[in-house]
Amino acid sequence: MVKKVLLFGDIGIDDTVALIYAWLNKEVEIVGLVADYGNVSREDAMSNIYYVMKLFNFPRDIPVILGAEVPLTGEQPTYYPEIHGIRGLGPIVPNDDEYELKIENFFEIVSIIENYKDEELIIVNIGRLTSLATMFILYNDLMKNIKEYYIMGGAFWVPGNVTTVAEANFHGDPIAVNIVLTYATNVTIIPLNATQKAIVTPGMVDYIDSFGQTKIFKPLMEYYTRFYQERDPSLLGSPVHDALTLMATTSPEMFIFESYPVKVVDKLEGPARGQSIAETRPYESVHNGEKKHRIAFDIHYDMFFHQFMSVMTGQM
Repeated sequence: MVKKVLLFGDIGIDDTVALIYAWLNKEVEIVGLVADYGNVSREDAMSNIYYVMKLFNFPRDIPVILGAEVPLTGEQPTYYPEIHGIRGLGPIVPNDDEYELKIENFFEIVSIIENYKDEELIIVNIGRLTSLATMFILYNDLMKNIKEYYIMGGAFWVPGNVTTVAEANFHGDPIAVNIVLTYATNVTIIPLNATQKAIVTPGMVDYIDSFGQTKIFKPLMEYYTRFYQERDPSLLGSPVHDALTLMATTSPEMFIFESYPVKVVDKLEGPARGQSIAETRPYESVHNGEKKHRIAFDIHYDMFFHQFMSVMTGQM
C-alpha cells in the first residue's frame, strides 16, 4: 500500500536527498510539502523545493505551503551554510527566475488533512517542529486524523550535533517539540542514534550516479561528505538523516525500537537546551500516565543499504 505523506522540511542537502528518495520510491506519495526555516531560511527552503520539483518533474499539483519563519521561542533562527551551502543545496545555487513559485497559505495544511483523512495520511517532519506544533495549537482535533507521525530529531545518550546533548531540530525550537510530543499520537522519533549510522559512502554515491536518474545527488553528497569528513576523518561517508526518517514509514523492520515517555529541555539558556530525555525507569509510578513514543535507537545497516541503493538506482 502506498504511503501518503505530508512532508515538513527545512530543505537542505539531506532533506533534498529525502525528496529524491521519495520521488523514486513507488511506495511513497508526497501529497504536500511545507517549507520551514532551519538549515536555511523559509524562503530558500521554498525555492529549493520548487527547484527539485522542476528538476525531477514532480506533479505540478502537489501543494507547497509556506511554513514557519521563526521558532516559537521568538528568537531569530541560526542557519548552517557551512554544512548545507549558501542556499542549502551545497555547491548549487538555484536560479529563481527559471520556475514559478506558487506559494500556498498555511491553511492549505487543513485542506490536505481533510482531503486525505480517510486514506491514512502520514506526517513526516524532517526539520524544526514549529509548523507542526502550530497545527496542534490551532487544530488539535483535526490532527487526530493523522495516522502516524515520523520525526527526525533528538539524541538519546549520544553526542548531539549542535551541543554535546542536543540535536539541531530539537535545539532550534524545543518548545515546539514538547507541544508535538504532548498532543501527537503514534509518534516515531528517528534520532541521531539511528541516523548517524545511515552512512552513504562515496562509492555508493558513484554507483547510484552511474544509473543517471538522481541528477544532483552526487554534487550534493560530495559537498556534504566533505564537511563530515573534515569534522571527523574516521567517517567513511555522510549520514542521510532525513531520507532514513522517510524510510521508516515503509520499512520499520530496518530499525530497533523502544518506547518511552520523552521530554525535551525547553529552558532556552544553558547547556541542556534541546536535550531529549527518555524516561527509562521501569516502574509505572514515575510515568504518571505519560504518553510513550517509539524511538529508533539503531538500524540494521544491511537493510538500509539494500533499500537505499535499490530505490536510488531504480532497481527496486
